[in-house]
Amino acid sequence: MQDEWLRYSCQIALPGFGKESQLKLQIAKVLVVGAGGLGCPASQYLAASGIGTIGIADYDIISMSNLHRQILYSPHEVGLLKAEIACNRLRLQNPQIDIVPITKKITTENVLDLINDYDIVIDGSDNFSTKYLLNDACVLAGKPLVFGAIYQYEGQLSVLNVLNRDGAYSPNYRDIFPDVNAIEIPNCAEGGVIPTIAGIIGCMQAGEVIKYITGTGDLLTGKLLMIDGKSLQSRIIKTGTVTKTTINNLPKTTYVDQISAVELKNNLHNNLYELIDVRTIEERNNYHIGGKHIPLNEMATTLFGNETHKPVIFYCETGRRSEEAVKMASKKFPNGHFLSLDGGLKAWKEAETLI
Repeated sequence: MQDEWLRYSCQIALPGFGKESQLKLQIAKVLVVGAGGLGCPASQYLAASGIGTIGIADYDIISMSNLHRQILYSPHEVGLLKAEIACNRLRLQNPQIDIVPITKKITTENVLDLINDYDIVIDGSDNFSTKYLLNDACVLAGKPLVFGAIYQYEGQLSVLNVLNRDGAYSPNYRDIFPDVNAIEIPNCAEGGVIPTIAGIIGCMQAGEVIKYITGTGDLLTGKLLMIDGKSLQSRIIKTGTVTKTTINNLPKTTYVDQISAVELKNNLHNNLYELIDVRTIEERNNYHIGGKHIPLNEMATTLFGNETHKPVIFYCETGRRSEEAVKMASKKFPNGHFLSLDGGLKAWKEAETLI
């Protein structure tokens, strides 16, 4: 126990913190959704601070383009599951706490069960559908949500859905962003991001969690912090003291048509499908299975022909980007038939042993 107190001695020495606050951290349970640019620094500092249980939820794998901002990973881990590698790294950092990897995709069907075991949730996701789903689930479950977002040189931060002393809840994500067209706002892979803004926002998310658990400082509730990484200017926009939205149900998870790697392999030479690779040129040059090449960040502005009227199969490394491509293509061409390669090229390579 003496060594344990020594580990946290610098934060225990803080005015108004002490051993009582440290004990609160040790029994706390925090869920980090997204082990990417925000989730990596946030989870690192939560682990270092002594949070008793940290869940890391991410079903994606590590890619080379992640490494400039997702600082828990190394080049030799490309292709491995983010959640598992992140948890392994955090266990080395602090073996005294529990780290739980969650490698399944968060959906309408499982989100409430996932957040039920945790006291507070960090939103480190990179798409709007997940952000709205997490927000609505936290509202229904009465859980606080620490929202973070990054794009190019800018970052945003807020603490949502916190129970006020009068019994009302503070504003949630839908109070701030009632309706966002995700197709028109690219993610980091498409629009770019300076890595340091991810570190700044992720660290701030961890800081808000620590403040919430220990009751120290003023939470960023009813406020939206906006930071410009170019000028280092920041501003806080007040969003109100109580929520004005009513949420009774979870949004339905948008499912796209999928084709398994085994099925595609069995029919690839029958000329039944059109293939489109939505990865970067670097990824395609390294390995591909044919078809056209239209990177996801060019999908919105590229008109791809389908003169044969065959079903179009989009593929990427894990199936994540190809799912987004299906959604975008279906919106542009509602009469088309678009599918995503389930599990991406990772599943394709694994299926080679089954054929």
